[in-house]
Amino acid sequence: MARWTTADMPDLAGRVAVVTGTGGIGLEDALALARAGATTIVAGRNPAKGAQAVDRILRAAGGAKVGFELLDLADLGSVAAGAERLAQRLGRIDILINNAAVMVPPARQVTADGFELQFATNYLGHFALTGHLLPLLRATPGARVVSLSSVAAPRGAIRLDDLQFERGYQPMPAYAQSKLACLMFALEFQRRSDAMAWGVTSIAAHPGVSRTDLIHNGAGRRSLPGMVRSVLPFLFQPAAQGALPTLFAATAPGARGGAYYGPDGMGGLRGYPTLSAVPPRALDEEIAARLWEASERLCGVRFGAAAAQPETSAAA
Repeated sequence: MARWTTADMPDLAGRVAVVTGTGGIGLEDALALARAGATTIVAGRNPAKGAQAVDRILRAAGGAKVGFELLDLADLGSVAAGAERLAQRLGRIDILINNAAVMVPPARQVTADGFELQFATNYLGHFALTGHLLPLLRATPGARVVSLSSVAAPRGAIRLDDLQFERGYQPMPAYAQSKLACLMFALEFQRRSDAMAWGVTSIAAHPGVSRTDLIHNGAGRRSLPGMVRSVLPFLFQPAAQGALPTLFAATAPGARGGAYYGPDGMGGLRGYPTLSAVPPRALDEEIAARLWEASERLCGVRFGAAAAQPETSAAA
C-alpha cells in the first residue's frame, strides 16, 4: 500500500460508480473513477454544480462516461426518487461512494423531514440511499460501498436520546456525531452483509484535512475555521490527495471489507492511504445496532435479506 496513488487503480471499464457530492473530494473521486474507465454518476442537489462537475470531468478525461443525477441527501423523498432513477438508469452499481457532507453550520438547521441538517445530510441520507440501492448492489458481483468519515469522528458520541441535537446544539459535536455515525454504519453494514449473505463489501475512509469548500460552505468564510482555511491553505492537503483513501477503498484489490482507511502522515491529517485506527466508540456493536434500528425507523427504509422496504419516516 506504500504511496498508493491513482496510477495504481485497476482498469474499471465496464464498472459503474455512483459518487455523492459535486465538488471537493467527491469530484476528485468521480474524476479518477471516470479516468479509470468506470461509467460514473455524480449525484447532488444542485443541477448547475452537477453540470459543472460533469463538464470538468469531460474536459480532463476525454471520452469519459459520466453523468449527473439529482439527489438531495437532506430530503428523504429526493433520496428515494433519485435512487429509483439510478436503478432504472444503470442496471448495476459496482461502487457507491457516500461522500457528500455539510460541516458546522453555526446555527441549528432542520430539514423538511425534521432532522438536524448535518445528521440528515452526512449520515441519514446516505443510510437511506444505500438501503434503497441495496437490491441493485446485491445483484452486482463484487459491489463495494465506501462511507466517508472524518478525523472529527473520535470526538463524536452517538446521542441516542437526542440524535437531532434538539438540546444544546453545538456545531462541531453535531458534525462529529454525524461522522462517527458514518463510520459505525460502514462497520455494521459489513457485519450484516456477512451475516445475511448480501455479498456487498462495506468500507470506511476519511480524507484527513483537505483543501475543499466544506468549511467555507458550512461555518462560513468569516468564521475562525473559515479564516484558517482561507489564510493558511498550506495546512490543508490538495483535494486530489485527500481523495486517495476513498479511491483505495473503492478500487484496490487489497482493500478489506470492514476496514477503515485514511492518510498515513501527520496523525492521519495528510499523506497516502493506510489503515486508520478505529475510534473505540465506533467499535461498540450494541450502540451500532441501536443506531441502525433508529436509522431504519427515521428513514423509513429497512435493509432486509432481499430488499429495502419503504415505510413512513418520523423525526426523533
